[in-house]
Order: sequence, then structure tokens, then C-alpha cells
Amino acid sequence: VGMAPPSGFTQTTRDSRNRRAAQSAGAQQRVTGDAMLSVSDLTRPGLDPVSFELDAGECLVVRGPSGAGKTLLLRAIADLDLNQGRVALDGQDRDGIPAPQWRRLVTYLAAEPGWWGERVGDHFPDWVAAQPLVEALDLPGDCHDLPIARLSTGERQRLALVRVLLLDSRVLLLDEPTAGLDPDAAAKVERLIAERLAGGCSALWVTHDRTQAARLARRWLELDGGQVREVAA
Repeated sequence: VGMAPPSGFTQTTRDSRNRRAAQSAGAQQRVTGDAMLSVSDLTRPGLDPVSFELDAGECLVVRGPSGAGKTLLLRAIADLDLNQGRVALDGQDRDGIPAPQWRRLVTYLAAEPGWWGERVGDHFPDWVAAQPLVEALDLPGDCHDLPIARLSTGERQRLALVRVLLLDSRVLLLDEPTAGLDPDAAAKVERLIAERLAGGCSALWVTHDRTQAARLARRWLELDGGQVREVAA
């Protein structure tokens, strides 16, 4: 992404595997390739095959108990861990897109984002571009000089979201982006993501909050024990 990799970005061995092998006969549905994001028979250890489509401007909520595989699903879509199945963006197979480019287009925001520099500004090459987003999330516009160690968990969480939004990704994979935030801060995050959805971005949003899930999406993916089913909100 032109800077040190955001949290969760790990080396994968994409070239060493054959994703097209062993396609599961038990997929929930076959994707057509007409949606913005198409996922077909995606699986990895701890996650049964899952298939779904995500349209431009749509938010799909991912729910389930702790340990159900929600993070595994998001990381598999982002191609951060070994996985099998087909994932396509705007009809183009993920296998045909270089991994760094894919992760800019389909971007994962970890529940516990990582930091590689001592100060906030170390993570933002263009603070002028970041500042409107920072202020929209009710953070001080001059916080680029603050040490990361002095920030609260919620402040780090919101700054990590800014870091991701600056990539102008096509699909956002959001792993509990408002967990631990107070209602006002959570509402600001929801409003900022809603603006991106209105602009044609799409999102998978992990949340344990049923009320929030109902606000965010018309469809949910429910995970339990690695198994996935789609339900109407």
C-alpha cells in the first residue's frame, strides 16, 4: 500500500497452492460473477465452504459467537491466510490480481490493529488527506504528533479505520470496528462507512450487536462452529 503493511497483513504463499482444487459440492449457492464481490466455495481450516455475493453500496453483516470463524472468513477473503475457493471482484478472479493490489482493493481492518511506528504521524504519509477523516471521528486534528502509547484503545481503533479509508478500497472487511466505542463514537463510524457505501464501496461488517446489525444490513451471514448460513435481517 505504499507504506508498512496495516495490521493483519502477513506473508501468504499464494503461488504455492491451487485454489481451484477440491471445490466443495456442499456450497450454499453458486455465484454469478455479476456482483461487486463474488465468493464461491471459500474454505480454510476452521471454516466450512461459504458462497455469497455482495453488491456495490451494500453492507453485509457477519455475526456469530466468539470463535465461530468470523475473523477467519474475513482474512480468507483478504487472502491473508491459506484458503481454497474462488473470490472475484467485479468479475475478475482474485488469482489474476497481485496480492498487494488485491489487499488495497479488498481491505481488512483487524479488530486489534497493529502499529509499527512510535507516533501517529508515522502511519500517515499524507496527514492533510487524513485530517478530515480524523476530525469526522471526533479525534483532534493535530494528533499526528502524539505517541501511539498515549492513545486509548478507542482512539487507536478509529485511527486504524482512517488508515484503511485512505486506501479508497472497493470492499471493506471490518472486524468489529466499533467494539469498545461509546455510542456517540460508534455512530460517527457508522456514518462515515455509510458515506463510503453511498459512493459505491461495499462492506462486510463483523458485529456482536444485534441492534447495530439491524441498522447496518438487510442480510446477515451467521457463523457457528465454522458453518455459515445467510439469513434476512
